Amino acid sequence: MSGVHFNQETALALDAEDRLSGFRSQFYIPGGETPQFYFCGNSLGLQPKAVRAALEQELQDWAAFGVEGHFHAKHPWMPYHTELRELLATCVGAKPLEVVAMNSLTVNLHLLMVSFYRPTAERPAIILEQGAFPSDRYAVESQIRFHGYNPDDCLIEVEADPETGILSMEALQDTLERHGKRTALVLWPGVQYRTGQAFDLQAVTALAHRHGCRVGFDLAHAAGNLPLQLHDSNADFAAWCSYKYLNAGPGAIAGAFVHERHSNAELPRFNGWWGNRQDIRFQMKPTFENTPGADGWQLSNPPILAMAPLRASLEIFENAGMPALREKSVRLTAFLEAGIDQELSAIIRSVTPKDAEQRGCQLSLQVLAGRNQGRSLFDYLGNNGVIADWREPDVIRLSPTPLYNRFSDCYHAVRLIKQWAERHA
Repeated sequence: MSGVHFNQETALALDAEDRLSGFRSQFYIPGGETPQFYFCGNSLGLQPKAVRAALEQELQDWAAFGVEGHFHAKHPWMPYHTELRELLATCVGAKPLEVVAMNSLTVNLHLLMVSFYRPTAERPAIILEQGAFPSDRYAVESQIRFHGYNPDDCLIEVEADPETGILSMEALQDTLERHGKRTALVLWPGVQYRTGQAFDLQAVTALAHRHGCRVGFDLAHAAGNLPLQLHDSNADFAAWCSYKYLNAGPGAIAGAFVHERHSNAELPRFNGWWGNRQDIRFQMKPTFENTPGADGWQLSNPPILAMAPLRASLEIFENAGMPALREKSVRLTAFLEAGIDQELSAIIRSVTPKDAEQRGCQLSLQVLAGRNQGRSLFDYLGNNGVIADWREPDVIRLSPTPLYNRFSDCYHAVRLIKQWAERHA
């Protein structure tokens, strides 16, 4: 938001002209009569008010129909996951055939790596970013070991900038030039969890495919944050959680994407009966015939009480539209950044890229005085109603989320940081 004068009057004016401001009333804002300034949608999204009714509907149908709810519930349970298909596809830029809501993020990564990480003596390696989220690294290490290889040799990290943690495409390209011939899979983030850096999925995929590697994405911090174009990216697979920007609740059911070119491929996979062809599923045959598309990676029947909150939230996304949400997100994050640049440049720095195309709504902040002072600031914010999160060793993450955050929230966050700095001068 170049040239904006950061003050309360500007914040209130921007809030007044915000066409998406009405969506805030569709969420519960923690804090009761004194609402918090909630910047933690990158860790746990707020509860949509529609979730309660969605869950109560399923409980009522369970009470009224018992097992017949699979066919006679308002949202019949047997095909329930298909009700989310169009909504999910729209949200992540995929074809309905290519997406499914199932399991949790790391479970889905493991299931998809069964199919898409097929190491050989010539190609045993997986490329991962330096500083990857621990669960991704654990999953990759265990997959490498499961296939009889050594992570010390076969887990290749792309080096990040030592000061900021930012990962350049040049660094990925250089790593592939050196190791591409022995790499089976590139597993890459859509948005890096600690720095907030976003990546061009299509460019990453094209680069890795050029070296003969399969490509998968962890979209934990990208789904619901950025207007993804998964189908057009040509990625082989992707997985994401739904409890962050997708607001589906703590430990919510996750999502998976498999590109349509693999929809009927004879790929190795771990099978379960819900991945079997729907038309023969209840014939109870001993042989498995996978359902085409991402549905074929399902193992078990869908957990209805876990899917209902996701459906309620995705309907909000459908009404708001990802393009409009992205437009507001860019302005909202830029306004927060303007406050940091204009008011706080001697106190904190953002390690998130300034280019809007290389970030979502998260800004990752470091206190220049060091980790101990950073932790002091984080605690001060929390004690005064600004809910952020802390990531070791020294990052405070603030994520102004367009569905429920306001420009005035950003103003108050900056004001409180200034207050803290004045007390610690």
